[in-house]
Amino acid sequence: MAGPARAGLFVYACDAGRVARFYEAVAGMRRLHESAELIVLQSADIQLLVHRIPEHIAREIVVTSPPQRREDTALKFFFTVASIEESRATAATHGGQVFDERWRGPGFVACNAMDPEGNVFQLRESEA
Repeated sequence: MAGPARAGLFVYACDAGRVARFYEAVAGMRRLHESAELIVLQSADIQLLVHRIPEHIAREIVVTSPPQRREDTALKFFFTVASIEESRATAATHGGQVFDERWRGPGFVACNAMDPEGNVFQLRESEA
């Protein structure tokens, strides 16, 4: 993806570094830029901007270990990965989780996962 991204997603995080490392590892993204407020990750498909929650707000947020699922949101994003099973081990290593329930869509298998702060997203694996 040359030039400015045409599509992207913001994820707000208390520990932006940890969340960025998670998506780098699980979704195969690469880090393009980092500032005090923002870490920009990119893949061939999408740009992910991990925005640090300001300290005065982050103090009021409790991230448990393991994190509690934050799935009551209007939006949910997905990443296509080579292997859901490989992503399961990688997610666990980086503080997240891939859930067991799977379903099929046209040409893919999908399941939900969550990052180290409990943000729920979907993983998809293409079917041959």
